[in-house]
This record gives sequence, structure tokens and C-alpha cells, in this order.
Amino acid sequence: MTIQNIVNQALKEGYLTPVMEAEISRICETETELSSEEYNALDDLMSALINGDIVASHRKQFINVMEELVLSKTLTLVAEVEMTSNQPFDVGDIAAYALNRLPPLYATTEEGANYQKQRAKNELQGLIDQQVRDAINHHMASDRDLADRQALATNTSNGVVNQISNLLQTYAQQYENE
Repeated sequence: MTIQNIVNQALKEGYLTPVMEAEISRICETETELSSEEYNALDDLMSALINGDIVASHRKQFINVMEELVLSKTLTLVAEVEMTSNQPFDVGDIAAYALNRLPPLYATTEEGANYQKQRAKNELQGLIDQQVRDAINHHMASDRDLADRQALATNTSNGVVNQISNLLQTYAQQYENE
């Protein structure tokens, strides 16, 4: 999709979604030089945002507490397994595999998040532990070459330290509030 298409869609719908914004950013970061049409489209977008013709959707007004719990368990278990294995680990892949097999626990407030965390620890901790272990075992048994995969983020580094750093930065604000 081009910048012009995204801007036209945003003008038509009246809002700019985070996905649209991310795609514009991706195009701007990967292109060596933008065309005059692309610059004009970006100017139109800025004008529409300033004038209120387009509203930028908020990124995230809710969290899935299960993500934090699974990530924490994944980091702990991967660190243990790495001591005895030379195999590279994709923390995001392992966490996603486990999350796809666990119920989501969404919250929109700090109180709701604390409630969901406590509920998960009381009722789901054993299931979380088992699903993360299964995810690691699946990951270790997989014959896929991690280097050939395209990550969702623009960072294509497969180093576990970089992955952990990126994931922790995502959750840093939550940890600072606790």
C-alpha cells in the first residue's frame, strides 16, 4: 500500500489507525527518497490531523495481562534451558505459541490488571507454566531456521538479548508503575 492510498483511506474513514501509521512509518524508513506525490500526501495528512478532519486512533487502551505473565515465565525458563543448550531461542515465538493456548486476561485499569494478575496466579499458574514449557519444547523440536524468518518488528536481529531488551522496553512502563 502506498502513502497516498493510506492517506486517502484515512480521509475517507475519518481516522488514522495505528496500523496505517505504522505502514506510513515503514515506508518512510525504507525508502531512500520520497516522491513529490508522497510528500504532498503527508502534507495532506498533517493538515487533516491538525484541522480535525482525521482523528488518530489511540494505540492501546487495554492490556492483556496474560502477555506479561507468559513473557516473565518464558524469560525464566529460556534462561534455564540456555545454560545447557546451544540452540538459539526466539522468545517472542515461544511466548506467542504459549499465548495462543491460554485464555486472554484483558484489563483497562491498574485495578483491573492487578485483579487479573492475582486471578491468574491463583487459578492459572500451573497451566501457564505447562504451556510455556510445551512452547519451549516445540521450539526446540522445530526444524525451522530462525534466520530465514521475517519478524513483525523492523528489528530483524534474532539475538535473545536484543529480543529480551525489546520486549522489556515494551513492558517497562508497567513495571515502573508497580
